[in-house]
Amino acid sequence: MERIERIHALHRILSAARYPVTVQRLQEDLECSRATVYRDLAYLRDYLMAPVIGNGEAGFRYDHNDEAQRFELPGLWLSSEELHALLAAQQLLLRSGGGVLSNALAPLQQRIEKLLDEHAGGRRLPVERVRVVPHRTRKLDENAFRAVATAVLDRKQINFEYRARSTDERTRRTVSPQRLTHYRDNWYLDAWDHDRDALRSFSVDRISAAKLLEEAARDVPDEELDRHLASSYGIFSGTPKGWATILFSAKAARWVADEHWHSQQQGRYLPDGRYELKVPYSSGRELLMDVMHYGSDAEVVEPASLREQARSLLGLALSNYDR
Repeated sequence: MERIERIHALHRILSAARYPVTVQRLQEDLECSRATVYRDLAYLRDYLMAPVIGNGEAGFRYDHNDEAQRFELPGLWLSSEELHALLAAQQLLLRSGGGVLSNALAPLQQRIEKLLDEHAGGRRLPVERVRVVPHRTRKLDENAFRAVATAVLDRKQINFEYRARSTDERTRRTVSPQRLTHYRDNWYLDAWDHDRDALRSFSVDRISAAKLLEEAARDVPDEELDRHLASSYGIFSGTPKGWATILFSAKAARWVADEHWHSQQQGRYLPDGRYELKVPYSSGRELLMDVMHYGSDAEVVEPASLREQARSLLGLALSNYDR
């Protein structure tokens, strides 16, 4: 039973109880450990302001001194992260196009709608008033996506044609899929490339003519995947080559200081109000794209090679306006 369900079930039990309910009974009804019962009771009392009274020996109940003011759960008590996750998942499912994938995921869509309804306290939650806007979503080959997803879940090798976005080169790859990642509204496959004998990330929208193989996939430990694929900035990160230092203007600092760029980022305000951000990186391309989003409010300071790369890109962009 998930936490949301447990809290609702706990609320129903305590609301209906005329006498204190023992922790043992709560464990059995909620199908959880003793420690989890205490955590949920504390959450219900301290965060949702429920009138929980009692102790571990005598049991717990609601303090209903006034029946006219019986406690009810708030209409919506999801955190911003939980709300975004549910709505994003819901809209991803709605955008799946009505094919085989959509039919397979229909129970999940119903489950999400039920969770949202439970949080609305019996009212209809107007989810259409909360938007999750896709940004620069790329068109997928649904057959390729289905084959990739199947290979990931069934732990089978997969062979496909890959058209690299940077060079437009077409190659045939045989890989052991590790993880399917949804990043910035697009799908990526982390895999062990048997032809390159190394870990690689593939943009799923560049995959075609995918064929599921009978050979079992080679499993790479999570620690190695994270070390290679999540230790540097961006989706095509790789092992870090160094740290980038970026200075943001005092105006941009108001946004950047609250942004998550990387799990190991280091940031600090300077005396003049500017903000210094340091992130590990391997390939500077994606990092520079995000830095240039801030225009004149951002400056790459170190290393010198990345600063020169930024200067070259800005020079090329400026040359488009010299005609």
